[in-house]
Amino acid sequence: MNRTAKDIITITVDELLKETTERFGLRLAGGKKGLSNKVITSRIQKPGLLLTGLKEQLHPERIQIFGKAEIEYLNGLTSDRLKEALKRLKKAATPCFIITKKQDLPVFLFHLAKEKNIPLLTTHLTTSLFIEQFTKYLEERLAPTTTIHGVFVDVLGVGVLILGKSGIGKSECALDLITRGYRLIADDAVIIKRMSPTTLSGIASDIIKYHMEVRGLGIVNVKDLFGITAIREKKQMDVVVELAQWGPDEEYDRLGFEEGVYEILGVKLPFHRIPVSPGRSVATIVEIAARNQLLKIMGYHSALEFKKRLDMAVMQNKKGEGRP
Repeated sequence: MNRTAKDIITITVDELLKETTERFGLRLAGGKKGLSNKVITSRIQKPGLLLTGLKEQLHPERIQIFGKAEIEYLNGLTSDRLKEALKRLKKAATPCFIITKKQDLPVFLFHLAKEKNIPLLTTHLTTSLFIEQFTKYLEERLAPTTTIHGVFVDVLGVGVLILGKSGIGKSECALDLITRGYRLIADDAVIIKRMSPTTLSGIASDIIKYHMEVRGLGIVNVKDLFGITAIREKKQMDVVVELAQWGPDEEYDRLGFEEGVYEILGVKLPFHRIPVSPGRSVATIVEIAARNQLLKIMGYHSALEFKKRLDMAVMQNKKGEGRP
């Protein structure tokens, strides 16, 4: 099964300012006409070597960060050398310039930003701290994203995505798990982000966060009912479980030798299809699936270990009969 990524995620400099002014102290100092410029990558660049002429390539799609070293170097240049350095900056239409550490705004950068319609931003944070925190923000903000109908829970530290047709009992299963002390991340609509080539993270939308729909009761607030320990804001996704109506003619995995795979945003996750029928404790089976996944993460595969013992017993039995 497969879920594909949506179109490439972008953010305008104007949106970036609105979202991060309080968090990073970003302020607009010039280049207002370029606020519609789009940021398409979480990678940023310090143009130190570029300014000296030792490095020719400036990545046009990256935000350019001017720390204390860059500003002091530019301020110390002669007029001719400064023009050469600024020419290198003019070659690429970068989304924006950011000056860190509450430094005085250089007039030549202000004019460059105005001429090229490149927003010039400032922050009070030190360069190293700003780059570390701002890069993490951009990685999450620009991560490939999709939304899947299901329930996402944290069981023993294992992120379990529960899928199934409407009315199959996904929310009821999650509610049963919550009463056992486990935690809810999202119900109904799970927003999934690919944080690295092999890692997915799931969250709930702001509108339905902490809430669940329980047929016969309606919408309930898990945080208010069970307390702060019953919810979680974000969790890495580790395994996918699909609830399916039990059918006598359906084939179900009874041994577990071959693990199913469910693909989301190009990342393959372990997958289990669990039949639902009266008398079966679905929550218990999901909990066991999480515990079993923990063992696999630690390097122990119960089904394969059983198969090894079975194969060994068969071989010993053949030897006892005098067969080669």
